[in-house]
Amino acid sequence: MSEKTVKFIVTRQDGPEGTPYDEEFELEHRPNMNVIGALMEIQRNPVNSKGEQTTPVVWESNCLEEVCGACSMVINGKPRQACTALIDQLEQPVRLAPMSTFPVTRDLSVNRDRMFDALKKVKGWIPIDGTYDLGPGPKMAESKRQWAYELSKCMTCGVCLEACPNVNSSSSFIGPAPLSQVRLFNAHPTGEMNKEERLETIMGEGGITDCGNSQNCVQSCPKGIPLTTSIAALNRDTTVHAIKKFLGS
Repeated sequence: MSEKTVKFIVTRQDGPEGTPYDEEFELEHRPNMNVIGALMEIQRNPVNSKGEQTTPVVWESNCLEEVCGACSMVINGKPRQACTALIDQLEQPVRLAPMSTFPVTRDLSVNRDRMFDALKKVKGWIPIDGTYDLGPGPKMAESKRQWAYELSKCMTCGVCLEACPNVNSSSSFIGPAPLSQVRLFNAHPTGEMNKEERLETIMGEGGITDCGNSQNCVQSCPKGIPLTTSIAALNRDTTVHAIKKFLGS
């Protein structure tokens, strides 16, 4: 391989029921090129390293600045964002594959409904209906707001679920990101209204007891969110909730 070219090995799949296969591409090297830029080059000229015309590689992207979370994929064996993966910082050849935790729709594009369904399950939102006309709501204490802001950086990218050994097709575990969102919304003065309901939810099937504390999630999170700190705090909250529930009964 010439020093002026970059080799890519892309794991492809023609559809949800298709068989995965690898296809190689070779591109001219450009300084500061990222993985998304390389995929766009392949899209413009879908010719593999054998010189054969092929179909453009399918992937997802949106913001291109590590905010939307759409371009998550496995790059050289590690789940991460393709927009911030610079070619010059990657080992050659660059291997691109879809995240294995989610069903593949085509090539590098996956269906992340598992994450969004988990957020629905834990009611990962602030219920403001019926309260918007009551004027400004209660303010969050600055000491609480500072760590809550860190949790709010979650972009539902799926990287932490991909890195977690307890999230797989044989497990109903909702994963670290939805759990961290439970802590975030339980801390909100208005979201706290549904605190007990959220705690009850994560105490059930697929909840917090399915966490194996591997800590892969906090190491892989592109936003540096303290996911294991959230899980530890929720362990405490669910224990207190269970004791109160027992004594109350």
